[in-house]
Amino acid sequence: MTERRGRARRFATDVAGLGVSRAMGFVAPALLLIAVFLIFPALWTIYIGLTNYELTGPNAVAPQLVGIDNFVNALNDALFQNSLWLTALFVLGSAVIGQNILGFVLAWTLRKAKPGLRRTVESLVLLAWILPSTVVAYLWFAVLDRDGGTLNSLLGSEGTAWLVEYPMLSLIVFNTWRGTAFSMLLYSSALAAVPPSQLETARVVGASGWQTVRDIVFPHIRGHVLTNTLLISLWTANDFSPFLLTAGGPNHASETLPVFIYRQALEGGQLGYASAISLLLLLANLVVAAVYLWLLRRKS
Repeated sequence: MTERRGRARRFATDVAGLGVSRAMGFVAPALLLIAVFLIFPALWTIYIGLTNYELTGPNAVAPQLVGIDNFVNALNDALFQNSLWLTALFVLGSAVIGQNILGFVLAWTLRKAKPGLRRTVESLVLLAWILPSTVVAYLWFAVLDRDGGTLNSLLGSEGTAWLVEYPMLSLIVFNTWRGTAFSMLLYSSALAAVPPSQLETARVVGASGWQTVRDIVFPHIRGHVLTNTLLISLWTANDFSPFLLTAGGPNHASETLPVFIYRQALEGGQLGYASAISLLLLLANLVVAAVYLWLLRRKS
């Protein structure tokens, strides 16, 4: 009886009957990969962010602890403040507004389109998303080139250097075009869950398209909107693609935080300073994520 009770207790805590040691053996490879590729780099970044570690020279061999000096210097750095503002502008313009609105408009417009047309448009939008960044950057160079660019040919504005005269606007349009596919797919799935009877009722009573979206569609997909906005905001804030188009120029006019970190670390050699800025970017991401999660809990 005692043996049977012990066996029942053991199976109650270990449904598969593997035992703790064998169960740990199965998850050990995954835990090892997480430790090597996630936990250790994160801890290493925190450590060198507290030092004057450099890419070359004496401080590369024997870095000294400087405490929070790197963080204080970053917060007082005009170039960091400029990059922070440009990153916020980039996220707001291309993700929160651009990809969100364009993705929803495409999903809403295509829901009643013919299957052939819908698949064609979705394929073209997805193609922009799945192409490698270097290929996409080359295509946009061809579009925005000052001499013989496609956009200048269409507008008849020969000689306009879009990436030099309007760098942030060019990056916002570029990233909106590039990343809309995810929002379109998510909203297409969300709209399928809106009860058709409610949409038909709105049509019968004469509600406009905006009224239908505001009063019927949005309450059903509010959670999807928040989830989509959270994901694309974090992806955009950490996107390095702007470097491929403008390299942060001209004169730091398009230097978002990922580009600024790259230039400080690899061009300036200030690895400790760049690591401190990376941690500040991580904290900003966590704050944004916390706000969206709070809004999601309120929705629930």
